[in-house]
Amino acid sequence: MRESFFQNKNLSLREKVLNIDYQLFFLIILLGVISVFAMYSTARGNFDYYTKSHLFRFIIFFFIFIIASLLSINFWYRLSYIFYISALLLLIGVNFFGVTASGSTRWINLFVFNLQPSELMKVAIIIFLARYYNKIPGDNINHIKFFILPMFILFFPFVLVVNQPDLGTAMLLLFGGISVIWLVGLRIKYFMFSSIMMVCLAPVAISFLKPYQKSRILTFFNPERDPLGAGYQIIQSKIAVGSGGIFGKGYLKGSQSYLDYLPEKHTDFIFTLFSEEFGFVGSVFLLLVYALIIYRIILIGMNSRNNFSRLYCYGFGASFFIYVAVNMSMVLGLLPIVGAPLPIMSYGGSSMLAMMIGLGIVMSCKVNNQQAIN
Repeated sequence: MRESFFQNKNLSLREKVLNIDYQLFFLIILLGVISVFAMYSTARGNFDYYTKSHLFRFIIFFFIFIIASLLSINFWYRLSYIFYISALLLLIGVNFFGVTASGSTRWINLFVFNLQPSELMKVAIIIFLARYYNKIPGDNINHIKFFILPMFILFFPFVLVVNQPDLGTAMLLLFGGISVIWLVGLRIKYFMFSSIMMVCLAPVAISFLKPYQKSRILTFFNPERDPLGAGYQIIQSKIAVGSGGIFGKGYLKGSQSYLDYLPEKHTDFIFTLFSEEFGFVGSVFLLLVYALIIYRIILIGMNSRNNFSRLYCYGFGASFFIYVAVNMSMVLGLLPIVGAPLPIMSYGGSSMLAMMIGLGIVMSCKVNNQQAIN
């Protein structure tokens, strides 16, 4: 019997609504509200383009999250390979008709907004690998023939994104996929072999980096080498975070951001603005919100009755943690600047869309917990 996308033989639409994880649901709303207020602050208290656009996108994408949550988990299972292939074709298409900005060609003009396919690929890789490993018996996971395909699945998007060039997103794609492979129980020897290969190929890879990418790596080790150039962002970011103190300077009172010392404060450095205004206490609160979201994602995975849902939730939860950790480490000077947005908080339609779809699939795992994969 053919199943409807919104109901199956086990659950009605009303039952699905009752099965929603409302703790995760309201945590996402809370994070969205915080992001809108932070975006309002980046505009110096004006309801300008960035604030309006961010609020509008959050509302639209939150509805997409709800729809994704109510879809059958079998729908997502069957769509997983198509999702990955579509994202890969969009990445290839970027090379032919992509939009160039700030020296990078990363977007496709959809007239309504510019789509960045590499953001969708973050979710596509995880759901592809979750389905792939769902079909492999546990005893065969460490067989070499089942290791080759996942490597190609990671390799092609990585190369395409590096070519844009966007090394930061390419590394996040790689780490997100590796986290899923690690969680299925692949032997450590494969990771050791891969690590040795990466170290051996590092000199070759560095030769292909753009001058600004090399400069970012060197600046990470010594920001003061070029305080008015490559090191300016990270120096100003650390000044802003430190000046926030324990309780912050107050909402709409951040001097570093208001005096335009802080670049890209509405995108990658949104956490810096938040830390300056709300201090250590506010930063810990935001970290707690993210930690609770990740906790709920992992908990949904632990309680899932099928392996596909479990692998997807674990993989997405690990990747979500990586995105948050990389962004916050970057603005604190603990990692090189790689252009990694803070999930939902940072301005950017493609990033928010990908995160809402990813979270929607997680919620679908919870809503359809009793449904068997077929």
